[in-house]
Amino acid sequence: MAKNKKINVKGTEISIFAQNEMDFISLTDMTGGFKEGSGLIGKWITNKNTLEYLGIWEKINNPNFNYPEFGVIEQDAGVNRFIMSVGQWVERTQAKGMIVKAGRYGGTYAHKDIAFHFAMWLSPEFQIYLINEFQRLKEDENNRLKLEWNFQRTLTKVNYRIHTDAIKENLIPETLSKAQISMVYAIEADVLNMALFGKTAKQWRDENPDKKGNIRDEATIEQLVVLSNMESTNALLIHQGMEQSERLIQLNQMAITQMKSLLTHNTSIRKLK
Repeated sequence: MAKNKKINVKGTEISIFAQNEMDFISLTDMTGGFKEGSGLIGKWITNKNTLEYLGIWEKINNPNFNYPEFGVIEQDAGVNRFIMSVGQWVERTQAKGMIVKAGRYGGTYAHKDIAFHFAMWLSPEFQIYLINEFQRLKEDENNRLKLEWNFQRTLTKVNYRIHTDAIKENLIPETLSKAQISMVYAIEADVLNMALFGKTAKQWRDENPDKKGNIRDEATIEQLVVLSNMESTNALLIHQGMEQSERLIQLNQMAITQMKSLLTHNTSIRKLK
């Protein structure tokens, strides 16, 4: 589980954490600026309209939602003796939209949709500020991911330039025609393609006639990282005068090792996705 993030809404610090690619916002923190505090959560979830909303949300988002038990709760709601807590709601209906956490960041958390609904119940003004701050947080996260992605793409382009310069200096005689130069570049590019993807660019196009891009356009983030490393390594091996067939073997071994490592251990790549 990722470390909690925080936003500040009208002087109240509110924790947010991600689980199963969904954002959960602390309802407990949200009540910090209100007189009755966390007791408001109990009043909110006992409300018949709230339960109706929670039931609809779970029906849409939770295939394991306990519909029969929800029917019992919905029938009892509104009666003076009716009592409901978040813990009871989750236990009785197998709800996924709300979580009660213990420990340092303990409290009641809800999926952002439900948290926004609770915020509206607390105060329409508070809900507007909450949504604005949450959107600002997500925009900051997206901008950071774009910067990381652009950095990786730039690194790939730089290494490609190193790679092509090495080919130009070591593999292409000055007397070759432009067509021959293009052929040499294509062959060298396919050394990397074969080492990483197990096929040439032409083989991929023949297998995918309906796709407009090329084999590298369809690459995963892990493959792009390995490709970037392979281009630098191949440039070095070319400078050393190693035969193409020998380079292909070394590059393939390199691709296997690095892909295994990235797919097994690299949490940074997972975050970038």
